[in-house]
Amino acid sequence: MSLLGKLEADIEIKAPAGKFHDVFSCRPHHVNTMCPDKVHGVDLHEGDWGKEGTVITWNYTYDGVKKTTKEIVEAIDDKNNSTTFKVIDGDLTKEYKDFRFIVKATPKPNGEGSVVRWSLVYEKLNRQIPDPTTLLEHLLRCTKDIDAHLTQTQAQK
Repeated sequence: MSLLGKLEADIEIKAPAGKFHDVFSCRPHHVNTMCPDKVHGVDLHEGDWGKEGTVITWNYTYDGVKKTTKEIVEAIDDKNNSTTFKVIDGDLTKEYKDFRFIVKATPKPNGEGSVVRWSLVYEKLNRQIPDPTTLLEHLLRCTKDIDAHLTQTQAQK
């Protein structure tokens, strides 16, 4: 069993890829209003919203436990609607030596909605630590909430 791992999952949403990407690339501090039962706040520590190198802290509930994760926005690719976050402190560092979240939204070929791919790339501290499959499921549930918020807002315009 390797200490290095990568988990990926795709989920179809109704929101346009660019609009979904904008949430994570430029406005992650709005996620708590889109899925308040899962994310309680996103705080800016250093840098500016929407910029690579920005340091933020996520406060969230996962598996019934309140947690925090401090991350640096490692990459924003507006052309491919992709954002990469590297964990630098917080609860995940208790089990993982290295952890990255990559979220990418791709427009569907028919032009209606998009497909969001979450990739978790990590290195465990030891072999007893489970793969973060439930965390990936948590992110997919958040994606559904964000999509519902974005499409509800879109329908109201």
